[in-house]
Amino acid sequence: MSNQTKLTPTPGQTVGPFFGYALPYAKDRELLAPGSPGSIRLQGTVYDGSGATVPDAILEIWQADSEGKVVDRTGSLVRDGYTFTGFGRSSVGNTGVFTFTTVNPGPTEEGAAPFIAVAIFARGLTNRLFTRIYLPENEEALAKDPLLSSLDPERRKTLIARRDADGGLTWDVRLQGEGETVFLDFQ
Repeated sequence: MSNQTKLTPTPGQTVGPFFGYALPYAKDRELLAPGSPGSIRLQGTVYDGSGATVPDAILEIWQADSEGKVVDRTGSLVRDGYTFTGFGRSSVGNTGVFTFTTVNPGPTEEGAAPFIAVAIFARGLTNRLFTRIYLPENEEALAKDPLLSSLDPERRKTLIARRDADGGLTWDVRLQGEGETVFLDFQ
């Protein structure tokens, strides 16, 4: 038996407000080119605990394509305007608003609720936050989703986007307080 010491994880460092260096890249919020067949706009606003917009957060999303296939190709940082990458990054700027050009993800399994995985970085957060965005359609799949069904109805609503008149999605992030978004803890 080896004489190993158990290492205790140390806290992360706060992430910002220095996002302008190295994190943004050309077309980072375009998982496919705007105006491409099937493309939609995903938009929302990041709010702090008092309801004020957060001016310098970054959101990253990962998702399946419209057929429910998870992209497993390398090079998701390269945007050629034709290839769906499954990954995007959007900074919010002074208004707290983020936007992505993407597609409605398909279910990764038959009968599953389609979702978009999200990571949020912001000033004052020592570690990024993880959550999901679910499409508002298919209430049967939403009701059967293991994560959503484990939440009370008011908390569940924080993970379900609203469908816009133009077919896009709107989903807001509340970091704390009333209506706080459900965040996930991966261990």
